[in-house]
Amino acid sequence: MRRRTLTALLAATAALLSACTAAPERDEDPHAAEPGTLRVLASSELSDMTPVFERVEKDTGVTLRPTYIGTLDAVDMLATGKTDGRYDAVWLSSNDYLRLRPEAAAKVVSETPVMSSPVAVGVRPATVEKLGWTPDDVTWAQVERAVRDGRLTYGMTDPARSNSGFSTLVAVASALSGAQSALTDADVAKAAPRMKDFFRGQELTSGSSGWLAGAYARRGDVDALLNYESVLEGFKNLTVIRPKDGVVTADYPLSSLASTGPAAREDVRRVTEALRTDAVQRLITDHTHRRPVVASVPPAAGLDTDRRRELPFPGSRSVADGLLDAYENELRRPSRTVYVLDTSGSMEGDRLDRLKQALTGLTSDFRDREEVTLMPFGSAVKSVRTHVVRPEDPQAGLSAIRADTARLTAEGETAIYTSLRTAYDHLGDGGDAFTSVVLMTDGENTAGDGPADFTSFHRGLTGERRDIPVFPILFGDSDRTELEGIAELTGGRLFDGRGSLDGAFEEIRGYQ
Repeated sequence: MRRRTLTALLAATAALLSACTAAPERDEDPHAAEPGTLRVLASSELSDMTPVFERVEKDTGVTLRPTYIGTLDAVDMLATGKTDGRYDAVWLSSNDYLRLRPEAAAKVVSETPVMSSPVAVGVRPATVEKLGWTPDDVTWAQVERAVRDGRLTYGMTDPARSNSGFSTLVAVASALSGAQSALTDADVAKAAPRMKDFFRGQELTSGSSGWLAGAYARRGDVDALLNYESVLEGFKNLTVIRPKDGVVTADYPLSSLASTGPAAREDVRRVTEALRTDAVQRLITDHTHRRPVVASVPPAAGLDTDRRRELPFPGSRSVADGLLDAYENELRRPSRTVYVLDTSGSMEGDRLDRLKQALTGLTSDFRDREEVTLMPFGSAVKSVRTHVVRPEDPQAGLSAIRADTARLTAEGETAIYTSLRTAYDHLGDGGDAFTSVVLMTDGENTAGDGPADFTSFHRGLTGERRDIPVFPILFGDSDRTELEGIAELTGGRLFDGRGSLDGAFEEIRGYQ
């Protein structure tokens, strides 16, 4: 088995994701310090806090300038010194990751919790009734039993790329192992058989809570979502359950950085103080469904006040690594992906070289049991080559993928829609796997089927085939409108590879 560490996952994701989602260049330095402004590196889910930021600015005169990023990526930036001189504070959903990396923890000089939200289970009311559950009394063991009996399916975000996903993974491991203190390797091993049963019920995976919510609504046949309570409370037709035997809670600490001076630290202190006033705590809980941390302010309507035990978090980075490795390579359903790759004449030269480089680099990220099909096309599909990364000999599959990548050549026109049809025909009903199509093209469709033909074909699909998403990558001279149409039709998402093709492929991994 290939050991994939938390550090490696963070480093790959941070470097590539930042490249593919970089903002347009500006004349002024977006990270330049300004008096009365706090440069805050913030978890992406805090983008719903704009009204709170405005209220704090009114109360303190301090402007918050957030840069949104995934919690895992933010920890890597701290650990590698990329926040020094660029940010005054960091505001993550949790500092638990940070504490697993001493080099990151050393960058923080103070932290104060601002609000909280536990991992919860959001279940369709009809499913709750069918299972005979009383929401206040449901345990993780009951959730596991319902999944094992084939009576409950769910979606969750990817633990390797999402804080909510990793917190959910920790909650499941802690609850099913019966751990009473910091999670250990022995606890993970003890819970592994039950966790494998549990993750058989996972029908949806995603690199972001937003896309997961959309996919859940689109599918209509998935029973539940596992995410933070605050996210689940945003749905109208979910019964939100905090399992009775314990939860993992995000406490959203606002933290000062060691690289800042006295003035910035004083601004952080003033902002933190304002955030914890009764008035702002009420605004937070009413607007975001997160829980106040000040005892004098009750949670927003609909949030029950019963306390839950806090489940243990991994006690070391090695335990976190082992848990992630087990999830990726043993516990979760494997992936099946067809990479539909434009190798038309316009890809000749640098573009084809960049494609080969990106795919070759991506092989280090493929999981055990994963099925990877390379389907290069020009005027038609040129070849269909499928490889499986087998646990007993993963290098054989990975080497074959690299060899096929090296043999790619550029010629012909661009038959996008005909090639997508071939990909769907190849995948069939998807099987017991997370199934998807990745489309990379540098131009518009010039041969074969047109968009109307593909729309008609897709609308005629039934069952699991209709649920297979296409994730197009914008590259070269490709048509954004055309690719957005493909993503919308199939329930996928468009990724921008013009800044970094490597980054786009890597970002898609959270959805496979």
